[in-house]
Amino acid sequence: MFEASSCLEATCLGGLKAFVLTDLHGRLSVSREMAYRAEEEDADLVVLCGDITHFGSVQTAKALLSPFIESRLPLVFVPGNCDPPSLVGVEIGGAECIHGSRRFFGDVVFVGVGGSPYTPFRTPFEMDEETIMDVLNRSVEGSLEGYRVVLVSHTPPKDTRLDLTLSGVHCGSSSVRRFIEEKKPSLVLCGHIHEAMGVDRIDGTLLANPGPARDGNYALARIDGELEVELKHL
Repeated sequence: MFEASSCLEATCLGGLKAFVLTDLHGRLSVSREMAYRAEEEDADLVVLCGDITHFGSVQTAKALLSPFIESRLPLVFVPGNCDPPSLVGVEIGGAECIHGSRRFFGDVVFVGVGGSPYTPFRTPFEMDEETIMDVLNRSVEGSLEGYRVVLVSHTPPKDTRLDLTLSGVHCGSSSVRRFIEEKKPSLVLCGHIHEAMGVDRIDGTLLANPGPARDGNYALARIDGELEVELKHL
């Protein structure tokens, strides 16, 4: 069982509202607008599903996260395939990277995997499917009994509405899909495929891609007795 000290200091009384975004791709002006909107939406925390930078450095990622940190809202994130792998494990005050790990928020636990499966473009943070599954399994080591699990993944699960490209190819992760089928998280938040914003389901698991934040897209995820995801725009 995880220790209580691992928890973000908050409760889920009356439900949890997460401000969800993905694929900033280096737009600092958008980051500032999103941080302001998260406060306006009265969010309890911010979830960022990767591609914070556009082939940028750790320092660039820190600068892009700084508006959220200054807002003092808790923030959990995973790197995307366009982010530096060295972002994993870097301490950024007020922001928690959950690639291969988890963070608790009351009775909800967020687990994460960043990067993507191999692409033709040789982007900075790509992994084979076996490695992706290892990272996912590491994120849920131990007992999570009694918690609602939310998976934060840059890459969507394979063969869903959320991994379908304009060319008609499904390019999500088979490991992410298998993890969902086996572990049955309550909610999956993802990005990566810009044109595939929307919601879907795998059995009882709700899936959501808010669409690229660089174009002003975000989502509100309400996690209480029921799950609800609302896609929104600045």
